[in-house]
Formats: sequence, structure tokens, C-alpha cells
Amino acid sequence: MSRIVHLNGDWLPETEAKVSVFDRGFLMADGVYEVTSVLDGKLIDFEGHCRRLDRSLQELGMGNPHSDAEWLALHREVVARNEVVEGMVYLQVTRGNPGDRDFVYPPAETPQTVVLFTQSKPGLADNPVARVGWRVISVPDLRWARRDIKTVQLLYPSMAKMAAKAAGVDDSWFVEDGAVTEGTSNNAYIVKNGRIITRQLGNDVLHGITRASVLRFAREAQMEVEERPFTIAEAQGADEAFITSATAFVMPVIEVDGARVGSGTPGPVSARLREIYIDEMRKAAQ
Repeated sequence: MSRIVHLNGDWLPETEAKVSVFDRGFLMADGVYEVTSVLDGKLIDFEGHCRRLDRSLQELGMGNPHSDAEWLALHREVVARNEVVEGMVYLQVTRGNPGDRDFVYPPAETPQTVVLFTQSKPGLADNPVARVGWRVISVPDLRWARRDIKTVQLLYPSMAKMAAKAAGVDDSWFVEDGAVTEGTSNNAYIVKNGRIITRQLGNDVLHGITRASVLRFAREAQMEVEERPFTIAEAQGADEAFITSATAFVMPVIEVDGARVGSGTPGPVSARLREIYIDEMRKAAQ
């Protein structure tokens, strides 16, 4: 059965959903997106995604086409129409179709393009990979300087994902000025002597919604958190490493550039944080 997608106020079979070739999201990557996970048919960390969407739109000088309540209703409807139990909702807002190609922004009254669709991912919470862990390689961070804006310009992260695939591993970590910034679609962490270390927020990393929740839960559980850059060598010498993202939740990392991290198996800190995160998100799901 074809998915039902939301496009500019209409509910359509995915095969009938069309966007203009003049849309600035297509021509200029002039748009932002969010991905909200679904557990038990409900949305998790939804308010955080709304706040980041607001911020991304504001940073690009774009208006928000919907209120939080309207976004929530749309997300719930797309989940219901597609009978998603575990999976995700992808949301994209672009500056719209000005009728021709131009580097200059179109008038503010140009209608934006709004798209929502679902991806069903059974086993999202009980992911067997979390019991094995990821292996990652490092690549130079060649992205633009405003990685804090969640734009749709994802070509270099895609290239880094493909580099990881070619190397037979699970993901790549970006390195800039000798330190890890983040993963291709996730925030990166190490654990040393019980202390969780992750890069502080700034324009050089995405302000992860899962990151914010996981660090809050870690502090509530009396875990020590230090927000600072770390190097690949530190990661290789750490007791544990892991990543967080909206779809992987908390995922252990057991190898960095061919070097085993800790025992080479998922460690207790990442396992506990994953357990806490999924449990708390299920309680608060909307």
C-alpha cells in the first residue's frame, strides 16, 4: 500500500505528491527538516523538535507555517493514516517556489513548501545493533560553518556515510582542527573514568534533541558530564563511546579508526542511558 503524505495542506498517495522544479529546496537546498521518532504509535521528544524547527527557520529568515499545536495534529494524523507503530515522521519546510531560479530570496509572501511523510521501522527500540555496537572511521569535516541549522543540504554527510560503507563500518565521525565535531547524522560521545564527554554546543555542531534529553537524564542519574572537544586518540583510549540521534537513540561505538574502544563491546554507561532514554520517552510520548 502506498504511503499517504502531507503536501501543502493536502493528503496524497506518495505517487501523486509533486513539488515544482523551481522549488528552492530542490534548487538551492533552501529548506530545513526535522525527524521525530514514533514509539508505540506516539511521538517522542516532539516539543524539542518544534523548538529546533523554530530556531532553524529563524536563522534562515523563514517564517514558521504552523503553530506547535498544528504541527502536533499533522504529525499525529500522518502517523495514524499510515498506521505507524515504530518509525519516524520526516518534516521539511522550504522557502517555496518563486516561479524561477534566482539566488535572491523571493518575497516573504511566497508560499512555503511543507512536506510530511512517514517511514516505518519495526524494532526501532529493540534494535539488535545496540547490543553489538557501531564501528566508525574519521573523516575531515568539510561542511559549511552553520551546522547548527538543520538544513536539507546533506551532500557531504552522505559522502561520509558512503566512505564508512566503503570501509565496511557503520558511520563516520567528522574531525576539525584535531577534534571530533559529530557523526554524519548524530552527536558523538566518549566515556572515561565514568565521565561522559561530548562537544559543547555552538555553530559547529547540530543541537541534537536526543542529545539534550540524554544529557539531562545522565545528570539526573548523577552521572558526570563534561562538554568539551575530544580527539580521535582520546576516543580510542576511552572506556566507552556512543552516539545519540532521533532514530538511533543511544548507540554504542566499539571501534574508532580500527582501534577497539574499551573492551570492544557496548559498555554499561551507554547501555544504561539507552534504557533510561527509551523508558522516559515512552512515558512522555504524545
